[in-house]
Amino acid sequence: MATAQVARDIITLKGSADIVTEFFCYAVNSIIYQRGLYPEEQFGRVKKYGLTLLVAQDESVKKFITGVTAQLAAWLQNGQLQRVVLVILDQRTLEPLERWNFLIETDQEVIQKGISKRKSDADIMKEIQAIMRQITSCVTFLPCLNSTCIFDVLAYTDKDAAVPMTWTDSDAKIIENSQVVKLRSFDTKVHKIDASVAFKMDSDA
Repeated sequence: MATAQVARDIITLKGSADIVTEFFCYAVNSIIYQRGLYPEEQFGRVKKYGLTLLVAQDESVKKFITGVTAQLAAWLQNGQLQRVVLVILDQRTLEPLERWNFLIETDQEVIQKGISKRKSDADIMKEIQAIMRQITSCVTFLPCLNSTCIFDVLAYTDKDAAVPMTWTDSDAKIIENSQVVKLRSFDTKVHKIDASVAFKMDSDA
């Protein structure tokens, strides 16, 4: 029994990449739900991280998120992913209104030497749970999105990372004179994720 507990606490590069990829999947779903990008009835409830989370049921949205996170997993396993940004844009003008920024630090010793790290699943889950709670609570201070909005995902990778044809170069979708709120972080001991959200203030503010 003790041996099994130790095994669960060992975090490999692939195991960490799986944890981070799964987090991104639920984070994207939670953000687009909380920000009202799609009707509420297009989301279903699931239990994850000790929370009830909402995930998109629309097939095109599910396919997009699945494709994005599959590629993020490949870059994570190669230690080539530096940052992921979910950007919310005005559908008509394509003006960026919010940037959900996830900065990624990868332990280079794990990449170079193939070693493992130790951290309990429970501790990692608690840290992820705290970020997911913050995403939910962000609606209390973020400005209302008064226009129809869309979202996209930007990935910042090492220059030598292989990029599939389905991904294209993009500008950073920077929001000028934005307000930035730092969110919590989580650390698998292989990957550390620091989260923040930048948003365009209401013109009346």
